[in-house]
Amino acid sequence: MGAERPRRDPVQAVTARLALVSDQHANDVAFRAALEDVERLDVEEIVCLGDVAQGGAEPGQTLDRLAALGCETVLGNADAALLEVPSDSPEPITERFLEVRDWTLDQLDSSQLEQIRSFVPVVRRELEGVSLLLFHGSPRSYDGVLLPELGGEALEPFLGHDAALLAGGHTHLQWTRRLGDALYVNPGSVGISYDRHEEDPPVLRPLAEWALVTVADGAVAVEFRQLPYAVEDLRAATNASGRPYADEWAAQWSSSRGA
Repeated sequence: MGAERPRRDPVQAVTARLALVSDQHANDVAFRAALEDVERLDVEEIVCLGDVAQGGAEPGQTLDRLAALGCETVLGNADAALLEVPSDSPEPITERFLEVRDWTLDQLDSSQLEQIRSFVPVVRRELEGVSLLLFHGSPRSYDGVLLPELGGEALEPFLGHDAALLAGGHTHLQWTRRLGDALYVNPGSVGISYDRHEEDPPVLRPLAEWALVTVADGAVAVEFRQLPYAVEDLRAATNASGRPYADEWAAQWSSSRGA
C-alpha cells in the first residue's frame, strides 16, 4: 500500500455579515423587533437605507434607537421632507401629510434634526473585498423606483456602477435580481410591511422586514427576514402619541396577518 496522504485542515471561509434595514417610518415597535433579530444573529455591521422618522407615532424613539447603533444612514425622501417640504415630489403633498409632518417636527429636538441632516445620499462600502453601493430609491435619487416588473429606462439609474451589490429601499418590497454584473437587493420595510398584490389600500402587516447580506470568499448571499411584533403594542404607542389621525393610522394594521 502506498503511504497515506496527510489530511489537510479545511480552509475556513472568510465571511462577513451586514444587516440592511430601511423604511422604519417612525414605527419603533417594529424597529425594536428587527434589531432584536439582528442581535440574535450576531451581525457585525448595520446600514440603514433611510425613511426613518416620518409617518408613524414614534419619530423620536426611532431616531434615538438608530443613533445608538452608530451606523451609516442614507437620506430617504421622507427624511428629506422633514427638513424641507419638497416642491417637486412624485408623491402627493396633502394637507394631512403636512399636519403629520408638523406634528413629527414638534416631537424632535435640535440634536435629532441634526441627526437627520447627517444622513448621506449614498453609502459605499467594501465587505471582504466586495464593493457595495447603498441608497434609498436609486443611486441617483431617493425618489427612484425599481419594481420587479420594470425594465428598460427604469433600469438605467442602477446600471454601470462599480459595485457587486446594489441595495435600496423605498418601495417596501423584499426582492432581489441581477442587474448587469451586480446583485440588487431591497430589504423591504421595517415599519410598514404590506403585500402589494392585495387590496388597495393594502392592509398593513405586523412584520418587521430586513435583509441579511453575507459575503464568503467573494460570493454574496442574501437572506430576507420578517419578524412578527405585537400589533397591540403599535396601537397603544399610536394612541398615546398625540399623532394626528392616530386612530386611522393604527387601524391599518391587521392583527390576524403576518404571524
